[in-house]
Amino acid sequence: MSSTSASWTEAASQPVKPRAATPVILDTDIGDDIDDTWALGLLLKCPELDVKLVVGDFGKPAYRAKILAKFLQTVGRTDIPVGVGLCQRPDAVGPQIDWVKDYELSSYPGQVHEDGVQAIIDTIRSSEKPLTVIATCPLPNLAAALERAPDIAQKARFVGMQGSVRRGYGGDPDISLEWNVLADVKACEKVLAASWEMTITPLDTCGLVTLDGDRYARVRDCREAIPAAIMANYRIWSQHSHKDNDMAEHYSSTLYDTVAVYLAIQQDFCRMERLGIRISDDGYTLVDEQAKRINVATE
Repeated sequence: MSSTSASWTEAASQPVKPRAATPVILDTDIGDDIDDTWALGLLLKCPELDVKLVVGDFGKPAYRAKILAKFLQTVGRTDIPVGVGLCQRPDAVGPQIDWVKDYELSSYPGQVHEDGVQAIIDTIRSSEKPLTVIATCPLPNLAAALERAPDIAQKARFVGMQGSVRRGYGGDPDISLEWNVLADVKACEKVLAASWEMTITPLDTCGLVTLDGDRYARVRDCREAIPAAIMANYRIWSQHSHKDNDMAEHYSSTLYDTVAVYLAIQQDFCRMERLGIRISDDGYTLVDEQAKRINVATE
């Protein structure tokens, strides 16, 4: 394993939030790939970040909100509001459904915003200092927020897991149609064009991160609330997605979204390049010197 993995694991043992913590919103399609659940757990363990709101994105609004709410309630963080995302495919569910099949969103002791898009706008506008939006998903919520309130880009920065710049899935030398872009190309174009400062981890970097061996065992065997909640979800997800496979006992899936959480804090473990990036009509992430320049973690 790389020193990156070791440092993230060690950072997770730091429980105290410093006064200078950066306020953040997490926009996530939690409940599809398990990496969003790992990212949420990491986010809650980072003392450098102060989570102001979590919102489910890209449809399945009730399903995603339930996972977010139950996770926060399980780990004792009901101080964090939950936002319900836009209602595309309102009745759809995913591979973590067994974790929330008996959970009622109305039982969440914290605040639930039925209009998650407006909650994003209000949270950014009311923040006393610039806020970071961490987006680990396709971007219809944020596109809708910018449509309603373009001014939010002046009070926030964007850190996301999107795209494929020089490498594709699994380190492939050919770029890929990365899901978070491809799923809603128009929304990604709108978010990319906004005036906020942007940093992304494309597949070039986030597609290479996993945990195994002793470092994975430390998480798997930990009895603290956050890693235990991650593992409960990971076991359900892995059995649903990879039947007759005990991967959850031995190693993680690819932890794409955790890199976006890391980049919201620092960039020391990545090579950062400032590149002009545009989205093609068919969903490719292309380097274009005439396009808006953003910070890209390329290695």
